[in-house]
Amino acid sequence: MRRHTVAPRPDWLATVESQGLVYAMCSDPCNQGGPHAYWDESAYYEFSLPEVEALEEVVEELHELSLAAAEHVVRTGRFADFGITDPRLAAVVAESWRRRAEQPSVYGRFDLAYDGTGPAKLFEYNADTPTSLIEAAGPQWFWMEERFPEADQWNSLHERLVESWTRQKHLLPPGPVHFAHSRGDTEGEDWLTTLYLQECAEQAGLRTVGIAMEDIGWDELSGRFVDLEHRFIRSAFKLYPWEWLVDDEFADHLLDVIDLGGGTGSTLWIEPAWKMLLSNKALLAVLWELNPGHPNLLPAYLDGPRELADPGGPGYAAKPLLGREGAGIRIVEPDGSQTRLADWAGDPDRYGAEGYCYQQYHPLPDFDGNRPVLGTWVVDGEAAGLGIRETDDSPITHQGARFLPHLIR
Repeated sequence: MRRHTVAPRPDWLATVESQGLVYAMCSDPCNQGGPHAYWDESAYYEFSLPEVEALEEVVEELHELSLAAAEHVVRTGRFADFGITDPRLAAVVAESWRRRAEQPSVYGRFDLAYDGTGPAKLFEYNADTPTSLIEAAGPQWFWMEERFPEADQWNSLHERLVESWTRQKHLLPPGPVHFAHSRGDTEGEDWLTTLYLQECAEQAGLRTVGIAMEDIGWDELSGRFVDLEHRFIRSAFKLYPWEWLVDDEFADHLLDVIDLGGGTGSTLWIEPAWKMLLSNKALLAVLWELNPGHPNLLPAYLDGPRELADPGGPGYAAKPLLGREGAGIRIVEPDGSQTRLADWAGDPDRYGAEGYCYQQYHPLPDFDGNRPVLGTWVVDGEAAGLGIRETDDSPITHQGARFLPHLIR
């Protein structure tokens, strides 16, 4: 793994925007909200084929370990560790897990620390609403074809996503699949990601309808969710976290009529409810408990940092169980120095009321002051691609972190 600098294409912004990356320039919370180049092709990362093949094995093993951890949580009823204290919601998650073969599940993203010299370490699993998908699937592939046509890339995302929708058609109830995003997304990333996944589904032969979460209505007479044309919403892909969904005004109705497969309810949600267990940072502690000493895991606990905070210890990162984009994470380094990030609106306390996971501090790799995180994609349980986010201003990867392309030589 090496980092190379290179001159950007003169028309890079117009090029990537034409490929769907309309948020190539965005606001940066670590730069007082100033403009920031999110897409950065002034550098790229190079990997060898053996490195990528080894990382693929790591990703698929981590996915299997995560499924085993979810099975353990459901079997032992450890929902409170995940902040799931409503017995009704816990029952829905458990039943969703038991019937997971009947519900479509498309994708997820592992965030890993890796510098090419030691084992990759898991930071977290974004298994419910992962983004950075468009740039990983499209613009970085087109960049490589234009700039380095003799190279290759760890990237079969588009083909795998279309295949996933094709393979899971039989699990969908009759009618179109609704694709929902929230209008609360100010940069356009959620909307474009949802639109891209909708396009993949259409290429798989599915009928689709786009909708904002805020436009989903509840029909009292029929007891069903409906769209703006009053069509029943029989299945819906939502780029909207489950923890928000079950806290919304119509949460009780949602749990009343949820379809857990086989047409037993009125609305089938994608990703399914059991993904709440994989997208929660408590998963990190359960993984370590079940697989202590695993070379790709970091020690993690739910009841405090334990030995990680001892004098001379490695330090730790206190991560909100349901935090997003680094917001609310507090890093305590071995020398006692601390770093904490606010969210997009400048609030460091938005997340964390549900509890924290305390994970051993593991510094991001340093490439001449640039700190990358590997976002490794999983589609249908198989490793499908790589996207790299990079910072130079923080030990925590945040919402303003740049996206850099990569290639394989």
